[in-house]
Amino acid sequence: MADINVTPLVDVMLVLLIIFIVTAPIMTYPIEVALPQRVINPPPQLREPPPPIDLRIDASGQVYWNNGPVSVTALQNMMENEVQRDPTNQPELRIEANQDAQYEVMAKVLAAAKNAHMQKIGFVQ
Repeated sequence: MADINVTPLVDVMLVLLIIFIVTAPIMTYPIEVALPQRVINPPPQLREPPPPIDLRIDASGQVYWNNGPVSVTALQNMMENEVQRDPTNQPELRIEANQDAQYEVMAKVLAAAKNAHMQKIGFVQ
């Protein structure tokens, strides 16, 4: 006889079907999800954000704070002073780097911003 016996295959499939039918209702249980609710009256903006800080890095590695040259070592103190003025309403730090600038200078600027706890950092082209 050259035919394949499919009876064991059918038996296994029926057992798997029964197991699936029994376990499927157990796996469907409700999960509570706390969705955000719609706010009818949003809180008003009491304060206007401070003017942004324009930070520019040129090809030679010189850093400019609002078009005034500044050293990389003094940068963190200046950022900390800006953050301490109002920690909840910080100015946006806009960084514009020349494409020929070294990455090391950019890394120092970003490290200074992180250490000063600046929250709003953007990159400008």
